[in-house]
Amino acid sequence: MFKKLVAGAALLSAVLISGCASVPMASKEDDAAAKQFAVPKDGKAAVYVYRNCFVGQALKKDISLDGAILGETANKVFFYKVIEPGKHVLSTESEFGDNTLSFDADPAKNYFVEQYIKMGVFVGGSNLKMVTEEEGKKAIMECGLAQQK
Repeated sequence: MFKKLVAGAALLSAVLISGCASVPMASKEDDAAAKQFAVPKDGKAAVYVYRNCFVGQALKKDISLDGAILGETANKVFFYKVIEPGKHVLSTESEFGDNTLSFDADPAKNYFVEQYIKMGVFVGGSNLKMVTEEEGKKAIMECGLAQQK
């Protein structure tokens, strides 16, 4: 019995570490436009949320902004959203509830947030962290723009 439990846990770990999940993608034109990293106009800000990590490639995780679902992430995927200045909350689904990241957006500024996968007790969870513009741009160039819901 113990051997079966260990074998099952090893198989589950292998699936979580490898494999590939896919989500609906935006057009190549929209992807290219978002990767210009233009500063938003008309007093707006923008947020880029990306996932570019080796761990948990088989997992898809919901990502929300201010309570509205942006979509589902997979590895090598990003979202781009023009936002109003002020307080915002990003949240991502995790093993035992959502993890959140709050930030204040200034006008005419881009924000870059990494969603990363962390191993959990039963399944992988996810979390969010603000990254530098340089780090965010570099990672996003390796990703594709996902369709928003």
